[in-house]
Amino acid sequence: MTRTVFVNGEYLPETDAKISIFDRGFLMADGVYEVTSVLGGKLIDFDGHLKRLERSLNELDMEKPSEFDDLLEIHRKLVELNGIEEGMIYLQVTRGAPGDRDFVFPDPAETRPTLVLFTQNKPGLADSPAAQKGIKVISIEDIRWGRRDIKTVQLLYPSMGKMMAKKAGCDDAWLVEEGKVTEGTSNNAYIVKDGKIITRALSNDILHGITRAAVLRFAREAQMEVVERSFTIEEAQQADEAFVTSASTFVMPVVEIDGAEIGEGAVGPVAKRLREIYLDESLKAAV
Repeated sequence: MTRTVFVNGEYLPETDAKISIFDRGFLMADGVYEVTSVLGGKLIDFDGHLKRLERSLNELDMEKPSEFDDLLEIHRKLVELNGIEEGMIYLQVTRGAPGDRDFVFPDPAETRPTLVLFTQNKPGLADSPAAQKGIKVISIEDIRWGRRDIKTVQLLYPSMGKMMAKKAGCDDAWLVEEGKVTEGTSNNAYIVKDGKIITRALSNDILHGITRAAVLRFAREAQMEVVERSFTIEEAQQADEAFVTSASTFVMPVVEIDGAEIGEGAVGPVAKRLREIYLDESLKAAV
């Protein structure tokens, strides 16, 4: 089945979708994005993703696309047109295509942003087998730029990190800077020790995860103790549990880090319970 995608105000078959070779997202990675999960045909945490998108645009002094206020309607239309029950919607905004390559930003009055959305059908997203057995991660040096709080399309090093993990027979990588874990390649990282959920505090060093915010809120509501501070790989290896969160994996247990089993080397009760709570509560609030 050919997907219907959205490009600059038009719903098109994916085979007819085109972007200029001069688009700054292509030439400069001058763009931002969001990924919203779909469960039961409804959008998960949509308001949070929209607010973060707006923040990313503001931080880069990038104009909003003219359809910004219609993004909920566009998401829903794409879900309907593509028959998505479980999956994801990818949204990308770039600074547009000024007609030539230049490091200087184009005049926004003359060059409008490019807006692209497409769906990914992922049956069984909520019942991922990986969540039942947990994932294995390696640690790598974090050499990304300093504004990781902006969700840009500069994803080369995270992609390289995932390939390093794959080469090592693992599922993902945790990034380490000055001896402390920042985050995963495409997720926020956590450990659990003596019942306490420990994760790095928000700053420019990590992405302000929408799923992270929801999971920590649900954890506190469930009377779980949350500590926002940095931790080392060695501390993580000695933890009782570890997990990651993201819009596409929700709460995903980590059972091994750099070859060392975490806890008993199996999915722990805290990660399992948080995943259950997150999915239950998010489905109730889905739009």
